[in-house]
Amino acid sequence: MCRHLAYLGEPLAIGRLVLDPPFGLHRQSWAPRAQQYGTMNADGFGVGWYADGDPVPARYRRAGPIWADGGFADLARVVRTRALLAAVRSATEGCAAGEAAAAPFGADRWLFSHNGVLPGWPGQLAKLAALLPPEELLGLEARSDSALVWALVLHRLRAGRPPGEALADTVRTIAEHSDARLNLLLTDGTSIAATTWGDTLCYRAVPGTGVLVASEPGDDDPDWIRLPDRSLLLATAESTTVQTLNP
Repeated sequence: MCRHLAYLGEPLAIGRLVLDPPFGLHRQSWAPRAQQYGTMNADGFGVGWYADGDPVPARYRRAGPIWADGGFADLARVVRTRALLAAVRSATEGCAAGEAAAAPFGADRWLFSHNGVLPGWPGQLAKLAALLPPEELLGLEARSDSALVWALVLHRLRAGRPPGEALADTVRTIAEHSDARLNLLLTDGTSIAATTWGDTLCYRAVPGTGVLVASEPGDDDPDWIRLPDRSLLLATAESTTVQTLNP
């Protein structure tokens, strides 16, 4: 399992979103408060963000724990963004190590993260892999369950499916083949789509700033709202809607 967050709104320093909150993503790498599976997320981390005037996000990913990367603190202090997706990783057994396996995954204008697991990786997931064209399967960023989930989502996005529909259809398809946990998080820098399917997710409107979506609250602000399991969240900086994600 992993922990992840996304932000849309007025420009903020990356560190204010990832490093500064007392129970934020940095602390969740070694002491998550609400994680239902696993106790640490030290198998890598990554941050993706958008610069004004450029629809293609930048990414900074590393194979080690976020607390061990001194250079990231400097970057996070000075880089400001209106949109961000960040994650800390707890690797599924049998999946590849290395920064290529750390979220966020990305393509075109998209950033993506998977908090969960596909049991039976890799041997029992041949039917899922067969749903992708060979060139897309060969183009996986890493040999991991999360990279496969991302490829299935991206296939739908490139076919013209809206973000929420792409996530929901991917979750339902995988659930037909595997008893998976599938908390997915997706952004294009202007909107966020997310699912709950087996672990925690919450969101909070930031007055005058925007919206935060996270695996768990980064502070004790009472305005955090926890989503029920099997939900689909769609958000912009100004509005948030939640729908039931039916099997």
